[in-house]
Amino acid sequence: MARDDFFVRFWGVRGSIPSPGSHTAGYGGNTPCLEVRCADHLLVFDAGSGARRLGNSLTQASDTGSLDLFFTHCHYDHIEGLPFFSPLHDKGWNIRMWSGHLAAPMDTETMVAQFMERPYFPIGPDCFRAAVTYRDFTPGKTLHPQHGIEVRTAVLNHPDGAVGYRVDYRGRSICYVTDTEHVPGKPDKAVLDLISGADIVIYDCAYSDETFSKYVGYGHSTWQEGIRLCETANVGQFVVFHHLPGLRDEALDRIAASVESMRPGSLVAREGLVLRPGA
Repeated sequence: MARDDFFVRFWGVRGSIPSPGSHTAGYGGNTPCLEVRCADHLLVFDAGSGARRLGNSLTQASDTGSLDLFFTHCHYDHIEGLPFFSPLHDKGWNIRMWSGHLAAPMDTETMVAQFMERPYFPIGPDCFRAAVTYRDFTPGKTLHPQHGIEVRTAVLNHPDGAVGYRVDYRGRSICYVTDTEHVPGKPDKAVLDLISGADIVIYDCAYSDETFSKYVGYGHSTWQEGIRLCETANVGQFVVFHHLPGLRDEALDRIAASVESMRPGSLVAREGLVLRPGA
């Protein structure tokens, strides 16, 4: 891989619950999981059901490796694929798990252990064969998971807490801002600061402005708010993310046409999509 190669690949783009079927096949029915490559370094964001396919692709390619896995938060749709992420079950892998949304005494290691606790799951993290370490941080901190990679973080407005991320690498940037609720007419300063001048912004667009009032308090935003934030923050490319499970492909096609007409170059995320900042 080229020394300056930097991209994001989408393995899961849906919110709330996996939604397989012919009506979602075009965009995909798996819940959130992103692969971000910074040359040879691998960052993974969230471990929804899409993590299973990502994990299988990694272990099929190599029986050794290293990666950093960042959680936005631990609602089920963002962690349900974790036990099925095959690098965790391969002793040749070194995996660091990060989270910043938890309040003491809860931490990342405890979160994973309780999620995989009986009677909800038959075996716990002791089944992992990889070398796994757990790292906690306070939102707002800047992390350096690997040399030359900067990961900025910010608090998001979501029940039980959530974290937004910005990856900066060799002068380019990708932001992942999902599961956050905006206040109409009051742009979120923490989000604006995080995404300012970014090349790519992946944003929570579960709703539209027309339907948002029915779901105040659920912790999600709209594609129109995403456009407004990206315009204000001078963002390069806006990506619609966290699609509702009931949104059929034709509905997402209509959203894609709307965001493209309002902000040319904008996209609706789909499984398998690869984006390179500045491309």
